[in-house]
Amino acid sequence: MTSTADPVTDSVRTADHDRYLSTLYAPQDRRSALLALYAFNAEIAGVRDRIREPLPGEVRLQWWRDAIANRAAGAPTGHPVADALIDTIDRYGLPEAAFQNYLEARIFDLYDDPMPARTDLEGYCGETAGAVIQLAAMVLDARAAPDFAALAGHAGCAQAITGLLRLLPLHRARGQCFVPRDILAAAGTTPEEFVGGMNAAAAERAFAAMAALAGEHLSAFQAAAKDIPQTLRPAFLLLALVPAYLDRIASQPAKALTKPADIAGWKRHWLLLTTASRGWRRPSLT
Repeated sequence: MTSTADPVTDSVRTADHDRYLSTLYAPQDRRSALLALYAFNAEIAGVRDRIREPLPGEVRLQWWRDAIANRAAGAPTGHPVADALIDTIDRYGLPEAAFQNYLEARIFDLYDDPMPARTDLEGYCGETAGAVIQLAAMVLDARAAPDFAALAGHAGCAQAITGLLRLLPLHRARGQCFVPRDILAAAGTTPEEFVGGMNAAAAERAFAAMAALAGEHLSAFQAAAKDIPQTLRPAFLLLALVPAYLDRIASQPAKALTKPADIAGWKRHWLLLTTASRGWRRPSLT
């Protein structure tokens, strides 16, 4: 069956369905811009899957750097996602530096070097997922967005670390280690052992520590999420799914090391719908 949607929408719907669903709760006149951001994110996140050696991946990332930096020339790139992104950057005055920092952070994806430390992981998440949230907020409400930049950082860390936990079986299979060395050392293992599937007890401890780190940033987000104005909710909406994903991971930690954790489609829809309509509740004091 032939798709009737444009390639940018198709890209997000196929590669990042949760983000695609979140755009349905945004004002119609802002959806195409959000889809351009999310398609760019999906395109870059998928570079590793399309290469066998890091160098072609670096060349691809450099192409995106040049396309963004040279966009003032006005010539179309021939890449539908790049053209849509460039239009979005110019239309909403999005900062070029955020995209260049994002691309720089994504170089890590191309190599098998382990994440050095927790602070490096948090920096990576902030430059990638956190930046995407903040850029989406700028598209939705440029006046309100700056007041929630710090919150976007916590949201990005919670969302990205949860995503890394869900994709951990894939990363281990191809030799990647996003779990920081200091967390692995505290758990009593090494990147080599973790990737190789050795020392199962230590691997579960490291996995639990990563889940706790995601929960720490989630709690920081939830403490202030009640103040997010309705105009910005779609930018942060995926945080509605993080607790459910973390609960699923916590319920079967050993299984989550070998099989990506997921939640039912109906539950994702329900969580997005209720949060989009009601916002985030005040944290319980009990």
